[in-house]
Amino acid sequence: MVIDGAQLFVRYAYPPNARGSCGPEDSDALFQYGQTGVTDPGLRELAKGFAGAWPYLELIAGATGIPDPLDYRVVEAYWVGSPLLDAVGTNNIGNSMEDRFRARTGMQFPHLVEGVLAGGVPHHSFHVFEVYPWLGLLRDDRRFATALHVLDQCRIRWGEVVAIAGDEAVVRSRPLAWDGVALHLADPILETAKFAVAGAGFVSGLAVGDAVSLHWDWICDKLTAGQLHRLRHFTERHLKIANTGVEHRGAAIALERG
Repeated sequence: MVIDGAQLFVRYAYPPNARGSCGPEDSDALFQYGQTGVTDPGLRELAKGFAGAWPYLELIAGATGIPDPLDYRVVEAYWVGSPLLDAVGTNNIGNSMEDRFRARTGMQFPHLVEGVLAGGVPHHSFHVFEVYPWLGLLRDDRRFATALHVLDQCRIRWGEVVAIAGDEAVVRSRPLAWDGVALHLADPILETAKFAVAGAGFVSGLAVGDAVSLHWDWICDKLTAGQLHRLRHFTERHLKIANTGVEHRGAAIALERG
């Protein structure tokens, strides 16, 4: 099934939106758009309400000469990864971070800049590992388990479908682990994820053996070999950057989510 960029956005944005973690309050409307495949001005307005994701889409589009932030190429670059990300340019990314986060990050802002200079690009994993407050809480014995869970579930992860039952699939994936010093991808586990509700969902024709992307407890899309490679590449890039600065992180850096 060929979908446009707005519909691809729905697939990745809905899981945190349904939890009340990101974007406008009307998650039912977002689900309806994804289930019906309709793209109209109403969907575009919903997408603009994602204060975390939308500025990155604007940044990628503007820096690469693509008129529409919901162009498929832009949306794919942000959630999955593509060569577009390295074409955005360090100055453009740095200026965007300055505009969005300097006033709210205070003494933490230089560490965000360091992440950009180290190769950070406007991929969702950059926002999760470099901007979210959770990285700085991994050294807090009372809160590290929650922080690790959020970091793992909020990043776009990948896995292989090993079984399907009703509206759910069992997926083999590699979770994040924290060894007290650094984050890394642990050995594979089996997890259960939804791809529909009462038979209605976003991803059709799912089969055992498919490579898929996941966001929280939802399967977002089937991945081609190239998409899988790029998602792993940008995730691992930003994990490496995060680990080089984890000891400098304090509490919350930014409030924008999604």
